[in-house]
Amino acid sequence: MSGRATDTAPHETLDAPADGPGPRLRGVVWQGALLLCVLLFLAYLTQRHWPTVRSGAVRLALADQGWLAVGAVAAVGTWAASALAQQGAVIERLPGVRLVAAQFAAGAANHLLPAGIGAGAVNLRFLLRCGLPMGRSAGALAVKGGAGGVSRLALIALLVPFCPGLLRVPELPLAWLVGALGAVALIAAVAAGPLWPRCRLALRALMADIRAVHARPGRAVALWGGSLAFAALHCSVVVAVARAVALPLPAPEVALLYLAASGAAALLPTPGGLGSLDAALVLALATSGAPAATAASAVLGYRMLTVWLPLTPGLLTLAVLLRRKAL
Repeated sequence: MSGRATDTAPHETLDAPADGPGPRLRGVVWQGALLLCVLLFLAYLTQRHWPTVRSGAVRLALADQGWLAVGAVAAVGTWAASALAQQGAVIERLPGVRLVAAQFAAGAANHLLPAGIGAGAVNLRFLLRCGLPMGRSAGALAVKGGAGGVSRLALIALLVPFCPGLLRVPELPLAWLVGALGAVALIAAVAAGPLWPRCRLALRALMADIRAVHARPGRAVALWGGSLAFAALHCSVVVAVARAVALPLPAPEVALLYLAASGAAALLPTPGGLGSLDAALVLALATSGAPAATAASAVLGYRMLTVWLPLTPGLLTLAVLLRRKAL
């Protein structure tokens, strides 16, 4: 009896992890292939419109340094806002300095891996190091992500009345729209059917986390205030850079176009929206009346302040946090 148990135990131990890496590896391969396609398309667009890109870079080099400084301050504020939202997503008090450093490192990691995997992995490891169990750490990330999405929708709803006619919903035949929604619902139901028990348990745990956070007014204010501030500060970076390069569009329109473009770019899971957000935002600004070179300059400036300048310090911070076992 004991010998039989001894024989089967190693077999089970060896077989269990064999199925695990497969789906994850395939997911990484598909995401890498999608990222490569987006980068190749971006390279094609850059080569085709190189005079516009070069003119935008020259205009950025001659931009108003005061407005660029305002954009830089707003970019720094995004890390504090992200830390505030993350603190609001959990009941336990998190170490403040390490929390802000983790958000800074997460921002850098987010521009290296697709679909927000980098930032999610850094924040998950941070919460685990703070003593939260895996389920509650994942729930905290989901709560923060949901609050961020709702905050962006709230800002869009707030800005739309100030920019009438700027965002146009494409007119689709009602029958086509109903059919498309029905097909999506059917596919989702078939796909989620076998996993429904696990999904129900995860949803129940998530709702418990949401109720626990909102039972404490301080945490709820931190969650929603930080999420709104994070989206508003990113809008402020774009507006400040637009002012620096003399983009001829009002600030509410620039902010609304950025929110719409970032939402559209989320459909392509590239690292930090690299390529997809750039193309969408340049197109949105240009079709709204801005010169193409000036629009390209504004997007280059936004990327410079939010990605390229903080990238190396962010990766160094990530390395330090890993070395000190804070992640």
